[in-house]
Amino acid sequence: MVIIMPAGPLLYFYCRSTLDPEFTFSRKDWKHFYPIIIDLLPQIIAIIYLVGLAVGLLNNNPRPVFGFIDTYNLYADLPRWASLTIYLILAFRFTNSYKDNSQGEANLSLKWLRQLIKVFFVFQVIWLIYLIPYLMPSLNGKLLDIFNWYPIYVPLSVLIYWLGIKGYLMRQHQLAVTKAVKSIEFLPGAIDETVSALKKAMVSDKIYLNPELNLNLVSQYTGISPKIISTVLNQHLHESFNDFVNRYRIEAFKAKFSEQKNEHLTIVGIAFECGFNSQSTFQRAFKQFTGLSPLKFKHFGYQVK
Repeated sequence: MVIIMPAGPLLYFYCRSTLDPEFTFSRKDWKHFYPIIIDLLPQIIAIIYLVGLAVGLLNNNPRPVFGFIDTYNLYADLPRWASLTIYLILAFRFTNSYKDNSQGEANLSLKWLRQLIKVFFVFQVIWLIYLIPYLMPSLNGKLLDIFNWYPIYVPLSVLIYWLGIKGYLMRQHQLAVTKAVKSIEFLPGAIDETVSALKKAMVSDKIYLNPELNLNLVSQYTGISPKIISTVLNQHLHESFNDFVNRYRIEAFKAKFSEQKNEHLTIVGIAFECGFNSQSTFQRAFKQFTGLSPLKFKHFGYQVK
């Protein structure tokens, strides 16, 4: 059993792509997968040995080569464990900073990712407890003779079954939600009335200034059901709820930032006054809507519309 080096980066990028529909895997992201050489080195050594044996450059004595490979694989588990742990921490920090008060599918995805990370952390603890004595030559043989790899096989099997069952249940839920949304029929003019009510709540009443604003609060404020709001935003305005709200917050930020009376405030301070409750959320939304980072906007963005 080998937990391959790409497992950690794959889990991390899975979290990012699940919560951020705009996320795209860039060329610079490939650097996260360079450590895969740790997994490939034994195969490379084996291929070199077999080729050397075939052309007559090496003697037919595989014991030193494959003895080295066995020893290498023994200690390579340490960077594998460390890699998965590091990327789990990165994934945890990313999901923990994601405080958009999402509802519906977005909120379900966030809960799922947090559960997934917690379960993997538990597995990491179990793996570490077994890995420490396994790396000690004096205990390695005894440990394998008594327990083999079952202390890892059993929790890993439970993890795999849990992933499968959880994935199936989530898929069934998504299908049910999709079917429910498609079944919503709008009366003539209902779409325009919904859009008008939402824009009034944002422009006139400025409810986006509430950092705890979510779909249910908007529903209570406008008297329109959450499903109808989500459907109108997604299918007719082609925006998610968070994008719709954050667009008004960004415009409010740009207006406040250009006022001289606010020069004593920091960028983050103004962002919080405009309804954001997370610096990372503000930075992500600002780059999405303006194409600039907040820092670049500070120096060059006064004319950005």
